[in-house]
Amino acid sequence: MTPLSLTPQTTLPDDAERAALLGRVWRPDVAGPAVVTLRDGNVIDISAAFATSRDLCESADPAAALRSASGETIGALAEILANTPVDGRDAGKAWLLSPLDLQAVKAAGVTFAVSMLERVIEEKARGNPAAAAAIRSEIGKLIGDDLSRLKPGSPEAMRLKEVLIAQGAWSQYLEVGIGPDAEIFTKAQPMSCVGTGFDAGLHPASTWNNPEPEIVLIVASDGRIVGATLGNDVNLRDVEGRSALLLGKAKDNNASAAVGPFIRFFDSGFTLDHVRNTTVTLTVAGEDGFSLEGSSPIARISRDPADLAAQMLGPNHQYPDGAALYLGTMYAPIQDRDAPGGGFTHKYGDIVTVAAPELGALVNRMRPSDVCEPWCFGTAELMRNLARRGLL
Repeated sequence: MTPLSLTPQTTLPDDAERAALLGRVWRPDVAGPAVVTLRDGNVIDISAAFATSRDLCESADPAAALRSASGETIGALAEILANTPVDGRDAGKAWLLSPLDLQAVKAAGVTFAVSMLERVIEEKARGNPAAAAAIRSEIGKLIGDDLSRLKPGSPEAMRLKEVLIAQGAWSQYLEVGIGPDAEIFTKAQPMSCVGTGFDAGLHPASTWNNPEPEIVLIVASDGRIVGATLGNDVNLRDVEGRSALLLGKAKDNNASAAVGPFIRFFDSGFTLDHVRNTTVTLTVAGEDGFSLEGSSPIARISRDPADLAAQMLGPNHQYPDGAALYLGTMYAPIQDRDAPGGGFTHKYGDIVTVAAPELGALVNRMRPSDVCEPWCFGTAELMRNLARRGLL
């Protein structure tokens, strides 16, 4: 398998020296995770002030609270990043984790016109990638491939819905793509996400799957959007294509939710408008020599990020520990990898990089979910660990 190599230069945002960055690190000396920030190239453990990532995200001004928190230097970022990938890791030294802990992990689907069309194609193809190209052409003739100006729930969108129903082309994916209600689902359980440098999981039964490069909003329990990070919403196209009722099996598998490398909190230099105007890029490098590049400009999203957060959390649904919300992607790779017309699917060993200038890079290697490191450290173990360390 191709080894991963992480450095500060390839991991951090372009303006990292000005960014309020929150991370989590596994500390073998305390047999548990630490909440950390970065200062002068060093990793600073601020767990004495904020025992969990959730606690800092819930503060009135997370960026200011992070910058003012005192802490303990536990090592240079370069050394901790070098020890993060599974291959060759020294279990006696610290390594980077996903920046999330107790937050609910949610995802919004079908938020871009292109991804909406691909979900319709999956449904029509019933999970068969060989049928996708012909269906893509057929659906494109009916509804076009540029619906970015169509506001979901608008009168224009409802008129299009009526036309499509009359033509027998309506789909549950079009309902959430252009209808008033967003699709928001549970991507993973709290504490289960993997961070940069980790293997990301594909269910071994899947033969048609893809990465989904996304921005992940960090939302406090009172609805404030306090920051953002990067995510890979690993997706099994064949499984979801068979039935939307298999969404849980398609989305929530061991190591299938990658988030990181750090949460960047909003401040005067980084706001929700920066998120709205950034572009997320994707690269896939296969051990077979295959390479793929793509991008997802957030400006082309059909639903504003603030609207998605408001549909997730409000009077009808609360998250006392806050939530992380994948915003969806417009990028659905269709480039043939093997046979003509076969489209794209992952192969084990693929190195996937999700990046944005303001948020850095999230790098993962694809492996079967039952081969990835099992998720063993959950909420109960975290509470016991923090109690032993005198942090609760």
